[in-house]
Amino acid sequence: MELDSNNHSVFLFYYHLVLVVKYRRKVFSDPMSQYAKDIFVRIGSSYNITLEEWNHDQDHVHIMFRAHPNTEI
Repeated sequence: MELDSNNHSVFLFYYHLVLVVKYRRKVFSDPMSQYAKDIFVRIGSSYNITLEEWNHDQDHVHIMFRAHPNTEI
């Protein structure tokens, strides 16, 4: 397990986010999931967010990521 650090502290924050489509409609195909994952990684890099795991089904997405304590989720 690798710990994150900044100037004066050491930390390890993992977040598990589940995004569900309204009415559980089946809209997440492989290309759609990859597109959403790419956007998450691109935007998250500017907020000190590191993607650890990304899984999807047709009607929801599971995201496991790490973030710094000063990151506004």
